[in-house]
Amino acid sequence: MKILIACDMEGITGVTVSDHVNPSTAEYQRFRRLMTGDVNAAIAGAFEGGVDEVVVTDGHWFGTNILVEELDPRARLNTGSPSPLAMVQGLDARVDAAFFVGYHARAGSQNAILDHTWSSVKVANLWLNDLLVGETGLNSSLCGYFNVPVLLVTGDQTVGEEARVWLTDVTTVAVKQASGRHAAEVLAPDVTAPLIRSAARAAIERFKTQGLPRPVALMTPVKVTVEFIYADMADQAALLPKAVRLDGRRIEVTADSMLEAYLAFRAAVTLASR
Repeated sequence: MKILIACDMEGITGVTVSDHVNPSTAEYQRFRRLMTGDVNAAIAGAFEGGVDEVVVTDGHWFGTNILVEELDPRARLNTGSPSPLAMVQGLDARVDAAFFVGYHARAGSQNAILDHTWSSVKVANLWLNDLLVGETGLNSSLCGYFNVPVLLVTGDQTVGEEARVWLTDVTTVAVKQASGRHAAEVLAPDVTAPLIRSAARAAIERFKTQGLPRPVALMTPVKVTVEFIYADMADQAALLPKAVRLDGRRIEVTADSMLEAYLAFRAAVTLASR
């Protein structure tokens, strides 16, 4: 059994403020180590649950956050940016299931550490087939395109709630209780690592015995609607082929598949600059 562990940083143990996840700050180096620890806990639990192969994808910033010298050597690491599938690079039909480690809630969520959707300086909102989504919904839908279910999501309590709405039967681990965008009651790594490890093992065992949860299956064609923070960003994103301008800040693209929709969204955000 092969799994993909897709990682972000805002939902990692202890993270509460931007300095913790920004490579230009002194604090960032501490939290790279904590990120690697959360990932290692998920890797350990996955192998205890009976997987044969683990691939990790570093999906934060430029994808160079995880300390490879401290990574569990049983796993392989996708690092660097850009890559064809970004936060879920490594997805293909040979992957049996995925974990999302260190995830955060969508833009505009209350009591959610560093909430945003893909880009905190560009994207105000994202919809797939008129359903408001964050990165959990977006990336799990692409997993679904490859028939890959998401078994585990770790982060604060708010991304857990978001995941359980979007992903029926998913296992979640709250490593902190957010009380604002930059405030939370956090747990020590010695507490969160066993929680993540135990949940990862249980999620694998449940999937192997019950086949749950199921992959996300969006109806096609997939309609992608992006609301940008400023109108000039939509001016630029509207240059994307097949894009339709809806109003001052929103564009829409209709794609034949979720893979095409994912790539169209990324292209639109890349075009939008200031």
